[in-house]
Amino acid sequence: MFTLYSADNSKLMEIEALERSGNDLLIKGKVFGAMPIAARLSPSEARKGLGLLNIKLALFLLTFLLRK
Repeated sequence: MFTLYSADNSKLMEIEALERSGNDLLIKGKVFGAMPIAARLSPSEARKGLGLLNIKLALFLLTFLLRK
């Protein structure tokens, strides 16, 4: 399980599982620590998300997991 935080450092979403659902990615968790949610990410939406990347952000993501 991992947690996504809001800008004010409060818990926004707790991700409990990532699963395959056909060709989609299913993200299961809780929003604000209470409300269960299951969100699906389709391949076409993931490709749209890649459009948000620029060179500087892509380089940051390559080293993201190695940072403290």
